[in-house]
Amino acid sequence: MSKHLNLIGALAILAALAALPAPAALAQTGSIDFTARVTPAAGVPEPVRGVPFYLLHKSFTEILAEADAAEPKPDLDAFVDKLRVSAELKTWMKKNHTASLSGEEFVRSLTADDIMNVPEFFSAYLERNAGDNSVDFPKPKYKERDKQKDPARYEKQRQEYLDAVRKFLLANTESTAGLDLTLDPINPGPAWLLLTARRGPAIQRHALELAQTQYLVAKVQSDLDGHGRIDKIPPGNYWVGTLDIFATVGDASIRWDVPVSLDSGLTTRVELSNSNGIVPQKRIP
Repeated sequence: MSKHLNLIGALAILAALAALPAPAALAQTGSIDFTARVTPAAGVPEPVRGVPFYLLHKSFTEILAEADAAEPKPDLDAFVDKLRVSAELKTWMKKNHTASLSGEEFVRSLTADDIMNVPEFFSAYLERNAGDNSVDFPKPKYKERDKQKDPARYEKQRQEYLDAVRKFLLANTESTAGLDLTLDPINPGPAWLLLTARRGPAIQRHALELAQTQYLVAKVQSDLDGHGRIDKIPPGNYWVGTLDIFATVGDASIRWDVPVSLDSGLTTRVELSNSNGIVPQKRIP
């Protein structure tokens, strides 16, 4: 019985030893050692202090693209269909992929056919020109009472008036100036812009969530020297950066999304600076 118990005990010890990681396996990790500095246009490099740095399995730029693909884009056609405007204006918006009816670029884009065939454009054009006595703008000869009394005459004179307006428009292209001001009360552009603007923050939130959950390997805060270290990382390819956080020194503002390769048992050293950083995108006014 004693021998039997000793055998069982020996087997249990062997099983426990087999479950322990081998010395070689314990060494199958490495470290990332980084220092982050920002250099302003006139000055010396300054350490980035107290900023969180993230080690990710995937580039934050690619994570943003993933979040962008997952966030539904507002449907312009569906937005236009709900507007209380003419069918002709809806068709024009869908054809030109826009809901904006303002600005010089919009006015320049209008053709004579657009102005003559879209009721809102035509009304706005008449309002801008028909009351201007300084120009020889066509005057209608038909009367609304003739529409029932003499339909043929009414239609003939109406078509003559439309032809005269088109001729004037083609000969006086500057007569469309300010047409967008008259359209301002019905311009759905601001509402569409507000709808599309909400998508950007949603994408940013989704990307940050993915980065800090699905793709996060480790997180460390830089010290007073702008230094940080992450240990016990399996070998492989990673990205080290600050996600959407910019480190600012003087007139320089930088964030990082830098690829790093890690070998087992080694320390990879990374210098983060202006040269491998990302600057904020300039906003177009």
